[in-house]
Amino acid sequence: MPVVSFLPDQRRIEIPNGTTILEASRRAGVLIEAPCNGAGHCAKCLVHLAVDDLAHLLVHLDAPTDGISNGAVLACHAEVYDDVTVNVAPHTETGLRVLSSGAAVGVTADPFITKRYDCTTNRTSILAGGNLISTEAGDTTGSTIGLVVDIGTTTLVAALVDLLNGRTLASSTALNPQSLHAQDILSRIRFAGSPEGLRSMQRDVVEEINRLLVTLTETAGIATADVHEAVLSGNTCMLHLLAGVDPTPLGKHPFLPSIRGGRHIAATDIGLNISPGGLAYLPPVISAYVGADISSGILATDLAALTGSTLFIDIGTNGELVLAENGRLVASATAAGPAFEGMNISCGMRAAVGAIERFSILTDGELEIGVIGDVTPTGICGSGLMDLVSELLEHGVIGASGRLAVPRSEGDTHQKLAARIIRIDGGSAFHIHEHVLISQKDIRQVQLAKGAIRAGIELLLRKAGISADNLDRVLIAGSFGYHLRERSLLTLRLLPPETSGKISFVGNTSRSGGEMLLVNRQLREQLAGIVSRVIPMDLASDPDFERTFIEAMKF
Repeated sequence: MPVVSFLPDQRRIEIPNGTTILEASRRAGVLIEAPCNGAGHCAKCLVHLAVDDLAHLLVHLDAPTDGISNGAVLACHAEVYDDVTVNVAPHTETGLRVLSSGAAVGVTADPFITKRYDCTTNRTSILAGGNLISTEAGDTTGSTIGLVVDIGTTTLVAALVDLLNGRTLASSTALNPQSLHAQDILSRIRFAGSPEGLRSMQRDVVEEINRLLVTLTETAGIATADVHEAVLSGNTCMLHLLAGVDPTPLGKHPFLPSIRGGRHIAATDIGLNISPGGLAYLPPVISAYVGADISSGILATDLAALTGSTLFIDIGTNGELVLAENGRLVASATAAGPAFEGMNISCGMRAAVGAIERFSILTDGELEIGVIGDVTPTGICGSGLMDLVSELLEHGVIGASGRLAVPRSEGDTHQKLAARIIRIDGGSAFHIHEHVLISQKDIRQVQLAKGAIRAGIELLLRKAGISADNLDRVLIAGSFGYHLRERSLLTLRLLPPETSGKISFVGNTSRSGGEMLLVNRQLREQLAGIVSRVIPMDLASDPDFERTFIEAMKF
């Protein structure tokens, strides 16, 4: 059997003939980023081989790079039939920008974790809901600490909270390492369909949370054993993967989650390195695709108590929607795909150093580009992509159908823009800076993503009998959503024009709602009651969905 050697890791593995380089890397424990999970869409798993080794591969030529180019191949499309050496570029993404805060209503401290000091033994009892879980030496009643983690599809946000007063002691963010193997929810469900894949997903995310925990406790000047409870918020699939529970039922009819949340699990059961006897609380989930992150958002924004009509949207890989009308809540989700996260885009990247995050066309036709880290741009992140397509629409470079074309209007501005339209790989593209561009295929990805969310909005409003102009407010949640601009959302027609002036960006309500649950135990029962009243709606099975989706794709 052939042997694959990976550099610079210096790892070797023997594999059966026909195994792809990506499969070999996973067996060898070598990280190759493949957010589309080997579907061949993202072109992120590019590796390099010596010229002599190329003859030992069978490369499928339907890959985005059209196969072999200067010794570079897509690991997911290259099957190995003899010994090869593979050079893997190190994962060098730096300065990942993640919003860690979000809106929240004030709560009174009444934590699930309490302490009781016994002066006769000079020990402090740690109680969870009144039940003893451990003891500590000395009087430690002045310090009761909890951990909250928002487990996003792309990123992790963690914070230490003083449970006696609700004060945040430290916070930190990181990339969810699962996204390096599979970017979207469905890809992760497929990846975790095998016991080996599930173990990998569970191990990767818990190890990263533990790493964040060490960083947080060092910053706060405490030990990890001083943390007695964690609230772990995230979408339904993320909670399954965290707990090591098979997520495949989420991907097939009738789409029933095995984890419903609203309960504790032992921290040791998932490998979370908090105190001995420590507990992890999973907030209640609404459905297979509307998870605990949205439940936490409902709590943080007090959505069930708002008067009038409110549309709550978490824009991301899995666009979740909640429509609230005087306490009546209807929820759904649409598969927007990873375009808004910068994936499946030719020059797409996460919101890290080098990513274009803001884009404007000035009156003289010159480009104004905002780049994270104020460095030379190397790619485009989600917010920059939204701005870019919006600006090109306004200046006629993109038509209502989504077609990239030379602007018909006269003048220096349009001439400058027309000069940036180039031909590449048999299609059109708009050149932005050196090697950064947006192609016709990229624009189609944006259309698909925004079409899915807009179709969801239209159907949800229609089923509730509410017109867009009767909405009192629109709340945009999530780290990605916070960096968007109202103008771009309206220009792209991702939101109905009637929502202009009614849009608020509420930030990471998954974390802020999780903090509320951590600080006040009464809110857990309250939230469970709210979630039990939410009406889940499967929009994808609606007979009008396809027609509405096709119409919603138009700009």
